[in-house]
Amino acid sequence: MTTSRAIDRADIDALRRAVRGAVHRPSDPGYAVEGFNVAATWKPWAVVDVAGADDVAAVVNFAAANGMTVAPFATGHGGIPIGSNSILVRTNGLDVCEVDPATRTARLGAGVRWQTVIDAAAPHGLAPLCGSSPAVSVGGFLSGGGIGPLVRTVGASCDHVRSITAVTGTGVVKQATAEVNPELFWGLRGGKGTLGIITEVVIDLLPISEIYGGAIYFDGADAQRVLRVWRDWTEGLPREANTSLAVLNLPDMPGVPPMLAGRQTVAVRFAGVGDFGAAADLVAPIRAVATPILDTVGPMPYAAIAAIHADPVDPMPAHETSTLLRALPDDALAALLEVVGPGAPPFLTITELRLLGGAFAEEPPVRSALCHRHAAFTFHTVGVLAPPIAEHVVDAGARASQAIAPWSLGTTLPNFIAHHELVDIRTSYDDDTYAWLSALGAQLDPHGVLDVGHVVR
Repeated sequence: MTTSRAIDRADIDALRRAVRGAVHRPSDPGYAVEGFNVAATWKPWAVVDVAGADDVAAVVNFAAANGMTVAPFATGHGGIPIGSNSILVRTNGLDVCEVDPATRTARLGAGVRWQTVIDAAAPHGLAPLCGSSPAVSVGGFLSGGGIGPLVRTVGASCDHVRSITAVTGTGVVKQATAEVNPELFWGLRGGKGTLGIITEVVIDLLPISEIYGGAIYFDGADAQRVLRVWRDWTEGLPREANTSLAVLNLPDMPGVPPMLAGRQTVAVRFAGVGDFGAAADLVAPIRAVATPILDTVGPMPYAAIAAIHADPVDPMPAHETSTLLRALPDDALAALLEVVGPGAPPFLTITELRLLGGAFAEEPPVRSALCHRHAAFTFHTVGVLAPPIAEHVVDAGARASQAIAPWSLGTTLPNFIAHHELVDIRTSYDDDTYAWLSALGAQLDPHGVLDVGHVVR
């Protein structure tokens, strides 16, 4: 096994000669790693701003020869800590974004942000299937399968991928489709970084230019009634309707609407396609629950889809918990409200329930490693590790998870396990998927070069 002293003697000049992109050591100005979740620490042996798949392959081969690991990095939403035995591959330079209106597809570099794709597709009346935050990167989101505001209508985002180019742990650039390298194609969609580092994808674009969407915010004092009515309402929703609910404790700071700042609120999010009149009728029971503080639900361009969840965009130290639920009975709501509802300490910034089902629960045209499609809801908490509440956030997340545990499936989705502490990715997969990802990982990365963070080994 290569020792840390051998790593320290690795020839940085050889790495610089092997790649087109810039290579940064800790003493270099370009070394600084700025990511969304600043609770994580990124202290790699080197940072490489790769210029193409060949650069990624060169870095992987260099790392293998020197006993190191390689980790991809774009926006840092995952918050995976990187140590001095790793080389960080920064994919921001993989920024190709080519929209083909004739085929309704887009060719995208792994480092492209979804909002860039949205803006490029919008003039053609087309839409990519992004997540709730279009500020994340294409590669990282799709590697975890991806569920977005329209997941019940269109399914997981990875179900709309046509091809993927990736670098395996043996330093080989491979293209994968349903017909070419199908096992790799299966595992790259949902398997996170287990089988390779994604450098480029070709995705479908859907003919969606407008949706009926937004959020209705209620005072926290109405939380019990809002949650119960929302839960009952979700049971009859058609697949054209998508919704989530979040108990919010937003700080009084710039960027937060004054009517929502410094108080507890409950947001019911909605995104619908099809007839807008029918969508308005669907939302009517929610509007009647209580007097809204703010109601933004209505016709909106798909390009503004980020406004539905209004996820934060500024870097912050975040702690997250997540699980999938089989049901949400009255007892579950009562247990949850006791720890995050009115009167509970406001240590969690977001406590979210997201309705699944619909197209997400159906067998996709091409199978992927994304599991647990039978779940009824996602449950997710986010707390900000900042004074004066930082010391309470982790315990608050644990209490919320414990409260909902009796209705949990004991599983989660790959993109929802990311936070500053490494979580066992085992819960993201069923037994067969985990075993097959592990076998493929051993085959495509025999020396463990990609064994960093959320990978199956």
